[in-house]
Amino acid sequence: MADALTIQLPNIPSAIALAGYGEENIKLLSRQTGANLVLRGQELLISGTEKQVDLAARLVRSLENLWSQGNNISSADILTARQALDAHIEDQLQDLQRNILAKTRRGQEIRAKTFHQKKYIEAIRKRDLTFCIGPAGTGKTYLAVVVAVQELLSNQVERLILTRPAVEAGEKLGFLPGDLQQKVNPYLRPLYDAINEFIDPEKVPNLMERGIIEVAPLAYMRGRTLNNAFVIVDEAQNTTPAQMKMVLTRLGFNSRMVITGDITQTDLPPNQQSGLTVALQILKNVEGIAICEFTQKDVVRHPLVQRIVAAYEQHER
Repeated sequence: MADALTIQLPNIPSAIALAGYGEENIKLLSRQTGANLVLRGQELLISGTEKQVDLAARLVRSLENLWSQGNNISSADILTARQALDAHIEDQLQDLQRNILAKTRRGQEIRAKTFHQKKYIEAIRKRDLTFCIGPAGTGKTYLAVVVAVQELLSNQVERLILTRPAVEAGEKLGFLPGDLQQKVNPYLRPLYDAINEFIDPEKVPNLMERGIIEVAPLAYMRGRTLNNAFVIVDEAQNTTPAQMKMVLTRLGFNSRMVITGDITQTDLPPNQQSGLTVALQILKNVEGIAICEFTQKDVVRHPLVQRIVAAYEQHER
């Protein structure tokens, strides 16, 4: 039996937030519920079977904390809301949506968008060593930088150290122009970008000169003990087992370390084991270490990225 419902949105910003770019959110809501959703100005028209309309209305209202404030809604927000409805944990969804992790220099609110991201943030804050693996676009590195910058600015740690192996698909450092710092900068650019969202870019060079922020290739970590520091090891799937053991044993007193990587995108030579994969096998039962795993449902970039990741996972299976 056909049914229909109209939801009146409070203002144009809330309608724009709910619709998403190119009405991508409306299309996703339709796919998730089977209902037909049409947005006309501030009116959202929902039609379909009674069950479809009810589910669509509940899903839209479960996102009200976001669209009523004009906050951007991602596909991850919608999928997480659907997961919460199916599992009858709407109260946890409300907590997830209301919990603001930080604000960027431009005032943009940063929060966990999925339950896996929420657990990841909690793990970072509670454990001295956290591993996080998952596909591109899930916020592995970005969320770690957010927590790290917060701890640095609140004087919980004295230094922020970000490092990654200078290994990329088919490229060698020697072929890049410039000195060593200029050679490695392209590899470390994602880390700079994340820092600049919270600290004035004009202040970052001074902090780096004073050693408060250090962004360096993994080779620079050898022989050091990293005390009073927040250490992030990015793209760890490109470490060798020896490199991974080396960096893990750098952890000093009053320090926290986060290791991130995507074990499906290793750029090491053929037949070379990934240090990240080996470490996960060796350390999975060690007390005090957190291991978090993201899936394609946690992708928070362009919706197409999520579909690309899902297609690759299906192909590999």
